[in-house]
Amino acid sequence: MTEAPSTPRKARRKGTSVTMADVAAAAGVSMQTVSRYLRLPDTVTADTGELIRAAIDKTHYVHNLAASHLASASSNTVAAIIPTLSASVFAETIQHFSETLNRQGYQIFLGNTDYRQDREEEVIRSLLGRRPDGIFIIGTHHSRQAKELLKRAGIPVVEGWDLTARPIDRLVGFSNAAAIADLATYLINGGRRKIVFAGTLRKGDSRASERRDGFVELMSKTFAGEAPRLVTSSELALDMSAGAELLVRARAEFPDADAIMFSSDVLASGALLECVRRGISVPGDIAITGFGDFELARHLNPSLTTVAVPAAEIGREAGRLLLEGMQGIVSSDKHIDVGFRLMIRQSS
Repeated sequence: MTEAPSTPRKARRKGTSVTMADVAAAAGVSMQTVSRYLRLPDTVTADTGELIRAAIDKTHYVHNLAASHLASASSNTVAAIIPTLSASVFAETIQHFSETLNRQGYQIFLGNTDYRQDREEEVIRSLLGRRPDGIFIIGTHHSRQAKELLKRAGIPVVEGWDLTARPIDRLVGFSNAAAIADLATYLINGGRRKIVFAGTLRKGDSRASERRDGFVELMSKTFAGEAPRLVTSSELALDMSAGAELLVRARAEFPDADAIMFSSDVLASGALLECVRRGISVPGDIAITGFGDFELARHLNPSLTTVAVPAAEIGREAGRLLLEGMQGIVSSDKHIDVGFRLMIRQSS
């Protein structure tokens, strides 16, 4: 008797996607187990999880998230909106925010506004079109249209880095005005009287404006009858060369200045280096302070007195608040003030 030749297995057509059934067959488990692992990996045993991971690697399987999202009405994504990508000032916050969400299976869409309210509206519309489960946005100053978009989205929203009496939903930040006032008070208590505030105030950068306003309020109360000393620019970039330029302008306009408070460590660092080049003694001739406590601040010579912002804590707390909102948990405190710290170093 002649044995019939076996039918060769049909080769997978190039470009055809690997299915969940292929992964299940390779792992020797059911499709339901693979599906459960992909959605909730902690619900399968470690051994089974290892089998499925090996099968995914072997078959080069890519999970069809779009189909899963349609079925569950959840995208497992969140949107994060920051003012700029060109500076690292918000990087630590976003890093810790992402780590908090990633541990729960969420991926992050990132958008930037370039400090423009019209751009912020565009970014919000674009990201909402991707149906995120929640939004984290740095800042509390938004256009009326942007606020309406966020409120009508029907998803949890966390605002960060600022404080406001009327948040959209959840909030985690600190008072920029209080921070600069505390730093100015330290300088005054140390005998400084001719203090100048210097900064780049880009349109839409509410945090720098709040620092200026906090300085003006304190100096007006402390030295009644004296006009607060301000040297600000809307055209200079937020970089170290701008700090050097602002130093020159401040000393030209206020030659008797005994301290200059910069709105950012970036500007203060540029000013401090310019003092070294010009032979200006810091803090002998003039004290220099910054804002942010960037890594560079502690390595300068002299090291920079500044305000430390708990950027990592803001990211973690924002992630926690957003997770609670997306999971339907009633937060014990939806509005969190993380505070700040004065870092007193050699430059003052």
